[in-house]
Amino acid sequence: MSTTPMEDAIREKLQQTLQPSTLIIRNDSKLHAHHAPMRGSTSTETHFHITVTSPSFAAKTQAARHRLVYAALKEELAREGGIHALQLKTRTAEEEARDQELGTKEKEVETGE
Repeated sequence: MSTTPMEDAIREKLQQTLQPSTLIIRNDSKLHAHHAPMRGSTSTETHFHITVTSPSFAAKTQAARHRLVYAALKEELAREGGIHALQLKTRTAEEEARDQELGTKEKEVETGE
C-alpha cells in the first residue's frame, strides 16, 4: 500500500488527462499542519505544489490552464480530507525551455560564469 495515495492519484490523473512532458509534485502539507483548518485532520496530503508542462496548455491563458488541472482533480478537491490547496506552475514546452534558458543566464550572472 502506498504511503502517498493522494500524490499517486494526482500523478495518475494528470498523466492521463494532460500527457505532460514534465510533472513535478511536491507535498507541502507539513508546512501547513499548524494552520487552524488543518487541526484535527488525519490527512498528511492536503497541500501541493505542482509544476506541469503539457501540450494541452498551448494557446491557453493561465486561468484556463489552471481550470484544466482543477477539472482533472475535482474528486480529490471535493473529498473530505482531500486536497485543501494547490500551487500551480503550468507551462508549454516552449515556456519551459525559455524558463530553463533564463534560469541558466541568471545563474551565469550570479556566479559570474
